[in-house]
This record gives sequence, C-alpha cells and structure tokens, in this order.
Amino acid sequence: MTTCLFTHPACIEHDPSPTHPESPERLRRVLQVLEAPDFEPLTRREAPRATTAQIAAMHPESQIERIFSKLPQSGYAKIDRDTIASPGSGEAALRAAGALVAAVDAVMERQVDNAFCAVRPPGHHAEAEQSMGFCLFNNVAIGAAHARAAHCVGRIAVMDFDVHHGNGTQAMFWDEPEMLYASTHQSPLYPGTGSASERGATGNIVNVPLPPGAGSDDFRTAMSATILPAIRKFEPELLFISAGFDAHLRDPLAQLQFTTDDYIWATEKLCDIADNCCDGRVISTLEGGYDLDALGESVAAHVQVLMARSGG
Repeated sequence: MTTCLFTHPACIEHDPSPTHPESPERLRRVLQVLEAPDFEPLTRREAPRATTAQIAAMHPESQIERIFSKLPQSGYAKIDRDTIASPGSGEAALRAAGALVAAVDAVMERQVDNAFCAVRPPGHHAEAEQSMGFCLFNNVAIGAAHARAAHCVGRIAVMDFDVHHGNGTQAMFWDEPEMLYASTHQSPLYPGTGSASERGATGNIVNVPLPPGAGSDDFRTAMSATILPAIRKFEPELLFISAGFDAHLRDPLAQLQFTTDDYIWATEKLCDIADNCCDGRVISTLEGGYDLDALGESVAAHVQVLMARSGG
C-alpha cells in the first residue's frame, strides 16, 4: 500500500490578506515540493467537503453558522484579531476538515497505510466556540471525532510539534479519557496555554513547553523522556500528527531552533509507536510553518518518512 496525499485547490483560495503570514504561498510551496519525482509513488486524492454533521461533532452548529455568517462577499473580514477570512475561506475550511475525514476513512479501511493532509486554514487553535490563531475549524479534532463515530476507534492520540501550543485541540480533548493530546511548543508564546501542569481530566494531556532558543537536543529530550513514553503507554489505535513546522530555526514567528533532521527523527519515532500500537495507522495534517523554504524542505522530509513506512 501507499501514503496518500489529501488536498484541494480551494485551500489555496483562502486569502487572509497580502501581508498575513498564513498565506496561500505556503500551500503552493508544499504542493510544489511534493510534485518532485521522489513523490511520484504518492496516492493523491481530492479532499471532499466536510458535512455540517461531521464538523458539529466538535463545533456546535451555532459556531459553524457564526463563521459562515462572517465570510465576506468581497475583500476581507476579521473572524478574530489575527484570523482573517476572504470569499474563498468557507470552501477552504470545509475542504480542510474534509481532508481529515477522508484520510481517516482511507486509513481505517486499509485503502492506504498512512496519510498527509496538505490543507489550510490550519486548525489546532480553533476551540469549540471560538476561531482563533489563523484557524477556523479544528481539522484534526474533527478527524478524531469521525474516527470514533464512523470506525468505532477507541483510543486516539494527537502529537503536535507546532511551535505554538494547540489550545483548541487540548480543550476539546480535556474531558475525554480515550483522547490523548501531546505537545511540544515554545513558551512563552501565543496563545499562552500549554504549561506542564495542564494535564487534562484524566492525565490525558501531556505538554512539554520549551524556552525560546531551545534546539534539537531539547526537542529530542522532551520527546524521548516525556512525549513518546506517554503515547506508547496510552497505546493508541490511531495516531494523528499536527505537523506544524514553525519551530524550524529559519521560521520568523518564533525562536525555537529545530532543524529538518529533527522532523525526520520525530516522524520516525512516532511511526515506530504506530507500528507497535496501531498497525502503522498515522494521519498527519499541516498546521504552521511560515518560512517557505524551511516549510517545503520540512514537509518533504516528513512525507518521505511516511512513504518509507508505507512502502510507497
């Protein structure tokens, strides 16, 4: 079997304004690097639209209606102080969430071994009733809810190595003992959550905040000493990766010093756990990453590991 790439042209049409860091060029660069000959074996599928019912598993319908009521017919509209929508944002958000739903179906039905969702807007900051941090809907949480509802998956883990803490995913998982959220992230930094003391209702939240300037050794120690053992102990039946690449040393929005090799190492370690716990079932989705060269290079390395584990 193979690794599957889920994406959709509509995700490029989400335009938060010319000077916004979460630009369409991010996805253009990702898709450009994934057109290289090394990625010819990828299975490629168009992301469907998520249904209202699928999104409503994690966001109340009132929030869904609120977002769509704010979308502009032309120009731009602020959803919150740094989350800006354009006329194409609604379709992009539906396709981004739909990519995770479709990836779950493909992986759980063994059509493919694992998947990467190259989508935007990102999702991990979106809380149940609040869009924020460039995010409209929480894509990875919607995917996790679909796995439970449609495939009766029990324990689900999300590992988030974005430089910003995924406050939305944490909040959605907080009271769910069979949902594990684990994160490495810079602190202090937006959104201000993610202290090590935030443990969830049943110890199902694992945060390792890293100080500005932390690099490869700090990241790998955090993963080896805390994150990986916690996921391994949890024994997930499905593993998601919130793959933000903005902890890269070249990224302009934060001050961590990760290298592309760190993302290779982390992806390999997470795949090792998936191989042992859940028959290799891994679904990764794009979150942050704002230096285009570092983003393209990191995504390529990340996806190459997924492909190596799937055999194609």
